Amino acid sequence: MAADVDAHRGGPGEGAAPPRADASPIALFASVSRLHIVAIASLASLTFGWIFSGRYLWAAPVFAAFDWFFVNLTNRVADVAEDKQNGIRGVGFVERHARALTVLSFAVLVGSMVVGFFVLPRSMQPLRVAFHLIGLAYNYRILPGRRRFKETYFFKNTMSGVLFMLSVFAYPLCLMGWGGFAPGVGWVTVAALAAFFFPFEISYEVLYDLRDAEGDRAFGIPTYPAVHGAAVAVRIVDALIAFACVSLVGSYALGLVPWRGVVMVVAPLIQLAVYKHAHRTRRVEARDCIRLTWIGALLLFAYQLWILLRLPGV
Repeated sequence: MAADVDAHRGGPGEGAAPPRADASPIALFASVSRLHIVAIASLASLTFGWIFSGRYLWAAPVFAAFDWFFVNLTNRVADVAEDKQNGIRGVGFVERHARALTVLSFAVLVGSMVVGFFVLPRSMQPLRVAFHLIGLAYNYRILPGRRRFKETYFFKNTMSGVLFMLSVFAYPLCLMGWGGFAPGVGWVTVAALAAFFFPFEISYEVLYDLRDAEGDRAFGIPTYPAVHGAAVAVRIVDALIAFACVSLVGSYALGLVPWRGVVMVVAPLIQLAVYKHAHRTRRVEARDCIRLTWIGALLLFAYQLWILLRLPGV
């Protein structure tokens, strides 16, 4: 099965691009911090909070951004070897400054936890602790058998999805006091949107794994592309996107999700078109994954502009 990946991308060391040269300071910061992931998580937290409550719950996206910044930065330091194999931008900078970046990331963690203790509801503290425990177990060998979620089949993607569910869904719901929904919204709506968002998010994870298949196989990371090959991974992505779309449209048809929720079906459809083009013409590369993530963030930003301008449907 793994031969499928070789046929699609070349063998280890053969198809892997050399690490990209460190670019401008802004591009370097964006890459090292994985700013695209911070942006999409923060904007998604803001957007779903508005869908649930009809209000802007600003603390949710702010603390989601800090929490994802910590997880992303520690992940970059922990994954230097794999990132070198996969030619990820900024890996040289991360390797040279690993200790300083680790100190910075934990300083952000401690600082944001202290501030959160004073400005957030007490009920949100366990959610953030759970987020960071999962993040630490994802990046560091603190699981039984000195393992980490990153190296565990199925849980690698699933636990990353759980982090998104915590920061995008649980954070704003907690700030709402687990109630106070907007008219026409309730727990059934939340469940229906979760049934859309979770598989859609996992489809992103598998696409990133397609990008990193060579390095992951070389270092024994059991991702779907590394274990089953590119063809199976593509079918998994397609199935996840299809389920997300059918689930959301079906929930709208049943009256479980309002119009302001079902319009999100645009995002997986765009993702499908963009990634299929890349997969057919060459292979899924780092630039494709980052571009898809920024497209998702820009769609959420456009969604917020639509709300602010009070355009039809708001």
